[in-house]
Amino acid sequence: MRTVALGVAAALVLAVSACTSEEPETFTGARLDQPYAAPTVELTDTDGAPYSLAADTDKPMTVVFFGYTHCPDLCPLVMNSLSAGLNRLDEDDREQVDMVFVTTDPERDDAAALRDYLDGFGDGYVGLTGDLDDIVAAGDPLHLYVNDGKRLPSGGYDLGGHSTYVLGIDEDDEAVVVWNQETSAVEFATDIHLLLSED
Repeated sequence: MRTVALGVAAALVLAVSACTSEEPETFTGARLDQPYAAPTVELTDTDGAPYSLAADTDKPMTVVFFGYTHCPDLCPLVMNSLSAGLNRLDEDDREQVDMVFVTTDPERDDAAALRDYLDGFGDGYVGLTGDLDDIVAAGDPLHLYVNDGKRLPSGGYDLGGHSTYVLGIDEDDEAVVVWNQETSAVEFATDIHLLLSED
């Protein structure tokens, strides 16, 4: 029995080693040669306090995603990959990163809905809402498309789509990197670590 247990343990070590060797060592996001200035428009966080992506993002890296809690597919896909990527960071790296989720559906995403949604992905995520015009204004300098949602006769909403990019804002209040919806947890973690290591 001991021999079998040792064999299983050895197999697990080899499997972990194989997974580790597959992690990318190069940057997979898109670095911005001309960074986007973080918007100064004030939105509202889930505690009811004003929050600006320019004034209140003081950590070395703030990861920003625009989405909505009723999104059936792409938003949870991106958020799962992103939260799993943040969980892969070591403690030192993780303390240097904030995650901000900006709703594109403020009519339904009030503070309570945002808080409940984000707590399902991780601790300490910042959720922002506000007037739709302000949310559109916040997305514009980041080149993020936010569509004005329309109520359907069925009672649902047609948001018509929104950008599914994730941006990384540095401590100089500039978006310096963009990730697409296909970025994996490993790629998020690797890229964020590389960005933090450059400072």
